[in-house]
Amino acid sequence: MKAQKVGKMAIFSVGAVLFSAHAGGGFATGNQANTYYVGLGWTGIVSAIIAMLLLILTMREAMVMYNQRNLTSAKELFENLYHPFDKLEILFEIFFNIMVLMAVAAAISGAASALQQYFGFNYYACVVAVGIVVLCLTIFGADVVRMASTYMGMAILVTAIVIYGMGIMKGQNIGAILANDFTVNGFMDMPKAILNAFTYAGFQCVTLPTIVACGAILPDRKSCSKAMWVSFVMNAVALVLSVLMLISWKSVYGETTLPTLTSLNTMNANWMVVVYGICLLLCLISTAVTTTFGFVARFENMRVLKNVENPVKKRIIVSAFIIIVSMTISLAGLTNIIKYGYGYCGYLAIAIIIVPFLTVGVYKNYHTKSIEVKEGVEVYENN
Repeated sequence: MKAQKVGKMAIFSVGAVLFSAHAGGGFATGNQANTYYVGLGWTGIVSAIIAMLLLILTMREAMVMYNQRNLTSAKELFENLYHPFDKLEILFEIFFNIMVLMAVAAAISGAASALQQYFGFNYYACVVAVGIVVLCLTIFGADVVRMASTYMGMAILVTAIVIYGMGIMKGQNIGAILANDFTVNGFMDMPKAILNAFTYAGFQCVTLPTIVACGAILPDRKSCSKAMWVSFVMNAVALVLSVLMLISWKSVYGETTLPTLTSLNTMNANWMVVVYGICLLLCLISTAVTTTFGFVARFENMRVLKNVENPVKKRIIVSAFIIIVSMTISLAGLTNIIKYGYGYCGYLAIAIIIVPFLTVGVYKNYHTKSIEVKEGVEVYENN
């Protein structure tokens, strides 16, 4: 690994990538926050902070291992993590493939729900329309959308913070609500809050391959830590604000699929509804496109497609298959996908990603020692 100085912008950009990935889907809609935190009252705030802490610590150890050992893929990363039981890497493959389908399905469902709520279109027709848009962008415009995804994520962050700030000020007295919940329930919900924190952090680990690839520009543990602490601030602030706002508006949005949008409509802030709607839709479609594109790149060279010589036709076949499967899953609705699909994948990720990286990963990273430093290049002795 080359010993080089890393600029602040590089550190910030890696942290922002994790936020951009987290900002899509259920977080931008408010659905994830509502499903995992709002019902827990004051312990939901604690749970959200713990979840983000678990996520950034896991990502940090993954990046450190990936960079120290000069790895080139997530497969190699998990083989190193699980060594000498290298074959256990297949567990991550299973998790990742299922979560990609869930993430694309959630993005399609969320975008369809937004179109339905904004324009009154039929939900199922919207699912098909969004699926077609994602297919077209995957084939012809994925590079453009992928480059813009970080900017759309930042637009969501700024817009969301304004919305959450407005919501907290205009909603019910959040201090009184949390104080009353503490008086009535005390620490009764804390075990559930801790489990939800691990589960939430778990299914967010679907972004791990992207994060370690982007984090390859960070040469040492210190810069990896800085990037993840930047990400922690961004993610924790936005997530906690969203939970606080949703708690204060729970009686208004009830069981709706898009809690944030429903609450915003009640505030009579029409200009914010328009801005938020555009950013939300772009963020969801971007998430679906970039995720699908990565999946296509991984499977377009399968043996079953060896007779298809045209690479565009290959991408159409694989992309169409993935999108059709995801569209089918999306018919279950955004709330069910997040509650059950994300939930069970989150449980699996606790066992195969979070706990291993925060135990074995920490140990291996600490004991991976530099045995030579020559001409600015560090050579590591791996265990």
